[in-house]
Amino acid sequence: MAVSDYPEYHASPIVPYLPELIVSVIFFLIFLLFFAKVINPRLEKVYRERTDAIEGGMQRAEQAEAEAAAAKKQYEDQLGEARAEAARIREHAKEQGAQIIAEMREQANVEAARITETAHKQIAAERQQAMISLRGEVGRLSTDLASRIVGESLHEETRQRGIVDRFLTDLDSGAISPEQVGSSGQAR
Repeated sequence: MAVSDYPEYHASPIVPYLPELIVSVIFFLIFLLFFAKVINPRLEKVYRERTDAIEGGMQRAEQAEAEAAAAKKQYEDQLGEARAEAARIREHAKEQGAQIIAEMREQANVEAARITETAHKQIAAERQQAMISLRGEVGRLSTDLASRIVGESLHEETRQRGIVDRFLTDLDSGAISPEQVGSSGQAR
């Protein structure tokens, strides 16, 4: 078909050909209807899903932030409790240490007193033993000396013991003094 076959056709390029205009409008309306019924609902659905995902993500982020803040507060509370418990344990350990030190000092004092008492008893026993030994030795020497002076043997055991014991008792009681023994040469 040529342009000359259409009588209504004007040679004006601005005015469209009427049958083409009608067909174009019909196809446009079909496309518009197809777009409104098929494509637009799908686009709206995708738009709603994305909006919900974004808003839900924001809500989930806010919820996660709130949970994180609660967890942080709980952690800080637990940390504070742990620090307080550690301080109580340290104080208890210090008290126990001081108590143990006091007990050890007391035990050391008791042990030192026991050792001192034992040493005093041992010294007293050794002194007594030395006194007994010294009495025996002094008695023997005195008897020997007296035997030489008298010229008789004074070694008879019963007599010797009686004389020596009496002399040492008088010396201990203060009835005679060592100066008197040395100057007079006789015992009471």
